[in-house]
Amino acid sequence: MELRTLRYFVAVAEELHFGRAAARLHMSQPPLSRAVRHLEAGLGATLLLRSPAGVSLTPAGAVLLDEARALLGRADRVRARVAAAAGPAVLTVGLLGDGTDLGAVRLADAYRERHPGSEVRVREGDLTDPTCGLRAGAVDVALTRAPFDEDGLRVRALRADPVGAVLRADDPLARRASLELVELAGRRWFRFPEGTDPLWCAYWSGGERREGPVVRAVQECRQAVLWNGTVGMTPLGHDVPGGLVTVPLSGMAPSRVVVAWNEGDQNPLIPPFVRLAAAAYRRSGGDAA
Repeated sequence: MELRTLRYFVAVAEELHFGRAAARLHMSQPPLSRAVRHLEAGLGATLLLRSPAGVSLTPAGAVLLDEARALLGRADRVRARVAAAAGPAVLTVGLLGDGTDLGAVRLADAYRERHPGSEVRVREGDLTDPTCGLRAGAVDVALTRAPFDEDGLRVRALRADPVGAVLRADDPLARRASLELVELAGRRWFRFPEGTDPLWCAYWSGGERREGPVVRAVQECRQAVLWNGTVGMTPLGHDVPGGLVTVPLSGMAPSRVVVAWNEGDQNPLIPPFVRLAAAAYRRSGGDAA
């Protein structure tokens, strides 16, 4: 029984869908299906019940999922300890967004518990680079938000947050229970500097070309609304200063919290970090998209 095959099985068991699991593993679906069937044949047990809607775990599959997670966690710890013995174990993490997010807090606790001998260096990114410096080599892994250009990167979704419009509290639209993007047409929005990832800019401008003040950080976005009466978007549930309110935007795709890293990066601390991130955000009550 290979660790790689167990990782394949865990992905399918957590996603409950071969297509989503294949996308998460950055592979095509046929070899993933063959690997899981080979695992079932080797164990002599049916692990998954397949249907057009997806898959479900059998009792044997549920047992294997628990055991596989434990075994993969131990394998990760072995790699990390060997790497630590070979030299200082350092992981540089880029953060974009709310560092007090329950998922991030759970991840920090779990990582410290599992890897007490490794050092984590945190680099806070700004809104001009949603990858937090991954491509420049400034960080090993990033906790950030999609969408952005994923070329050369590996990305795993952790949670999907609904978004809303952030407005001054005295804005006539602030009293609404929800808004449509079309109702904000013609309003000035905060914008990102020239050269910022086009996918990122398009999402946070609601898919339209906007006019308004240029911002580089979350606090600048909020101050642009407070001082200038501009509008913009923000994930719902984030605290906003007095004088501002958020109103849900209907029909807008949610903002995906993701973990990202460079393809081919051999840092042994990255795989366990990614798996711990998935578990931490799952326990924080979010649904990965």
